[in-house]
Amino acid sequence: MMNGPFPTAHQLTATALPVEFEALAAPPLLPGESLEHYQMLQQAIFADLAPRSVIEWLLAIDVAELSWEIQRYRLLRHKLLETYRQKAIEAALRRIDLLGIAPECQGEAEYYTLQNALSWRIDPVATTEIDTRLASYGFDQHAISTEVYVQVREMFVLFEGLLIAAQTKRMLLVREIRNQRLGGVAPAALTQLDEKHRPACTQCSGHAATE
Repeated sequence: MMNGPFPTAHQLTATALPVEFEALAAPPLLPGESLEHYQMLQQAIFADLAPRSVIEWLLAIDVAELSWEIQRYRLLRHKLLETYRQKAIEAALRRIDLLGIAPECQGEAEYYTLQNALSWRIDPVATTEIDTRLASYGFDQHAISTEVYVQVREMFVLFEGLLIAAQTKRMLLVREIRNQRLGGVAPAALTQLDEKHRPACTQCSGHAATE
């Protein structure tokens, strides 16, 4: 590709990834992620950006990858909240069920608390029963959500940082594509603006008036 002829700008202006760039746009998928969904997102981004040159195609590929990363971080952040919700349920059950338990029974009571928290996650009937029971002790859904965020706060900050970084990079890449396009017409446009807004030379104007 590097030594062969490049497609013309007209040929590159398309929504389908040119064959020449396929090796540079291998789907950055993790186990469980959908190739079809990635390709749909990539296609939508290419259609929106409509790359016109080699540089724009390379930038568009990066935009697609960053967009996929952003979706991944949002999904993982949500999964993190789901996982820690089970831990919050476990903590609430522990406050109720382990209260007043004799020391010699603590181990067995702890085991059943862990089992109940797991049942809450996988058994809809158990979920309803445990939620109702916790609510009767003052642990409603808002209280559980508060406990979730308390437990997950450090990991949540990590994902927020990853999201912000990826979004910032994507914004800069889109801006660079715009700059690439403006760069193609800038010299003529700047010349016109320069002629239009150039300050008048009073000395030349004086000569012209004298003449």
